[in-house]
Amino acid sequence: MRYDILIIDDEKDIQESISGLLTDEGYSTRTTGNGDDALIKFKEKRPHLVILDVWLNDPRYDNLKLLEILKKEDMNVPILIISGHGTVETAVNAIKIGAYDFLEKPFKTEKLLLLTGRAIETHSLKKENEDLKSKLSYHSDIIGTTQPIMQLRQSIEKVAATNCRVLITGPTGSGKELVAQKIHGLSRRKNAPFIIVNCALLNSETLERELFGIDEKNPDGSISTFPGFLEKADNGTLFLDEICDMPMNTQNKIVRILQDQSVTRLNSTKSFKVDVRVLASSAKNIETEIKEGRFREDLFYRLSVIPIQTPALCQYKDDIPKLLDHYMKRISQRFGLPAKTVSPDSIAVLQNYEWPGNLKQFINMIEWLLIMSPQKDDAEITPNMLPKEIMKAASPLLNWDKSSEILKMPLKEARESFEKHYLEAQIHRFSGNISQTAQFIEMERSALHRKLKTLGVEDRQNRLRTLSM
Repeated sequence: MRYDILIIDDEKDIQESISGLLTDEGYSTRTTGNGDDALIKFKEKRPHLVILDVWLNDPRYDNLKLLEILKKEDMNVPILIISGHGTVETAVNAIKIGAYDFLEKPFKTEKLLLLTGRAIETHSLKKENEDLKSKLSYHSDIIGTTQPIMQLRQSIEKVAATNCRVLITGPTGSGKELVAQKIHGLSRRKNAPFIIVNCALLNSETLERELFGIDEKNPDGSISTFPGFLEKADNGTLFLDEICDMPMNTQNKIVRILQDQSVTRLNSTKSFKVDVRVLASSAKNIETEIKEGRFREDLFYRLSVIPIQTPALCQYKDDIPKLLDHYMKRISQRFGLPAKTVSPDSIAVLQNYEWPGNLKQFINMIEWLLIMSPQKDDAEITPNMLPKEIMKAASPLLNWDKSSEILKMPLKEARESFEKHYLEAQIHRFSGNISQTAQFIEMERSALHRKLKTLGVEDRQNRLRTLSM
């Protein structure tokens, strides 16, 4: 592969000198001394590296202004700054804006070649790493063995092999993007692009440009083409995250695209076919959005060929130990920190918590624990190390302290008081599931029912079980 380098310098002899030097080393080069022409060349084809002179004798682009413009166009392309009038301040400002490095004229050939090689290598490694992360994320498993997770996994496996559109709904943070990645990773499109568009983060104009692409007219009359996500996802999968936040005028265009599988770039009249599988997600109630006129009903039916619901974490609390083990190992490797052991009483607290932020909040909590807990390899995470909001919201039954009162009670009454609060805490821990509670405390299910009735906690147990269904 020949790496493409764009050289921008208003001195023709320096252009030719650098170009000849790099060409001899096997690089492909393009040269220009004009800011407008540099932008055209940059947009026509993204280079692997830009070598940019600070001073181009054009006030519109001099003194790092062109660097700022190029970084806004594509922040990932490395830019090596050169200058015959360099100062420490200029070099520092260039690095702050995003330049890879600063080289003062006259420079030695060896230094230029060294920086060129390093810049391209760094950029290539970063891109390969991002690609690898992306591919690995497709194989991120849906962790758990409880019924809600088993049903979710079965639904994913059924729809992945098809080419149908899928609408993934569920509360915020419940793993809708993970489900979309898993569907793509198990599909016949797994080796093609998987592109995510968060409809909630982009305004109407930006969203349409990103989705459909745009043809822009240059000052010299030529046309620069910028492909959109639909074009980039050809033969692959496009995931429209939080589809209910998509502007209505964009919804209209998406309906037509889904109908005939053709795209027209902005500022163009030419359409072309694309083969894209569309997955979408929403944390909002789409039926309500339709009734209130914020979402097109025909778009809903086109997207929701197969609906999948992601469960809230409070619906599969029994899987929390497995989730802890999985994400603790995965995140500790990413951070370069040793994985931590979580004590049984801490797990009980985590299983009592309702997790309003669902799986995303759970993962964030593990990251917090790895960073904030004691860094000793053998340090066990105890309840007092958990985030304050979790301990504060944990069931008051876990913090039951009646030591002063219990001393005044006869043995039978004290034992009954302890048993009542102990069983209430365990039932709450298992979301009202009597069978699981009985198994954990090593008691026959029928005996536990009798004990609960005797202690007067039968109504509370039934209410908790109802809420968890």
